[in-house]
Amino acid sequence: MDVSIGPDGAGLPPGSGTPKQGAEVYATKCIMCHGPEGANGVNDRLVGGPGSLTSATAVKTIGSYWPYATTVFDYVRRAMPYPAPHSLTDAEAYAVTAYLLHLNGIIGADDVMDATSLPKVKMPNRTGFTSAIKPKG
Repeated sequence: MDVSIGPDGAGLPPGSGTPKQGAEVYATKCIMCHGPEGANGVNDRLVGGPGSLTSATAVKTIGSYWPYATTVFDYVRRAMPYPAPHSLTDAEAYAVTAYLLHLNGIIGADDVMDATSLPKVKMPNRTGFTSAIKPKG
């Protein structure tokens, strides 16, 4: 089943979520691996690290590294929570994505993430990637 969502949001499902709703889902399905507020868990840190990518101690998080908010949604929806990937509803995936974006200071506490708003989110590292392939000519 093709469930991938591209940077432009093509294929995003119906539904929506807010940071407040996401905090509730996170507290029951994510905190055990990623820690309170996305840090100090046994798995990947999700919050922090702005401006650290060019340092020797880069902290790759949603806020510092990921170039597209739609990719965050896609990953949350497809792969989380461990050990039951793809078990979140679309509304829960939108809500968790909204919560993580809010924790990283990217969206406001009252912002609603859905198929229209999510592709419009400008991630801090949107322009941080370059192609290793040089154009011919």
